[in-house]
Amino acid sequence: MTVHVLFVCLGNICRSPMAEAVFRHLVEEAGLGEQIVVDSAGTSDYHIGERAHSGTRTVLRANGIEYDGRARQITPADFERFDYILAMDNDNLADLRRMAPPQTRAVIARFLDFADGVSSREVPDPYYYGQAEFEYVYRLVRRGAEALLAHIRAERGL
Repeated sequence: MTVHVLFVCLGNICRSPMAEAVFRHLVEEAGLGEQIVVDSAGTSDYHIGERAHSGTRTVLRANGIEYDGRARQITPADFERFDYILAMDNDNLADLRRMAPPQTRAVIARFLDFADGVSSREVPDPYYYGQAEFEYVYRLVRRGAEALLAHIRAERGL
């Protein structure tokens, strides 16, 4: 059984592609690439087709993680395809819950709800704040990704 995980932020150029790349990296390191499918999307159409923000790409490269995805907007089909749809903040979570069809089987939650010992349940948007904020976001995303992978492995027996 394949587990499908979707990370969501507003524009799909900063936080959600970072989470996608970090989580995919951990999944591959664990040898679970065939069992866990990873993607990201935005709730808005602001950046469709654009590369991830240079701050995201820089921090990923600095941590040995490659990413070449392009921004896309979440679609109704995503609510059928994905098992986990994980929002980066409360606004994204509210948007996702509004968009979700009543019969969706997906777990819709904040990404950091899976992480213990973090000071916030929201991943802040680093878009306007410079490289130091992208590095802080990377640390949060890394903790969240490790916790999420542990949760999925325990829940699915992987």
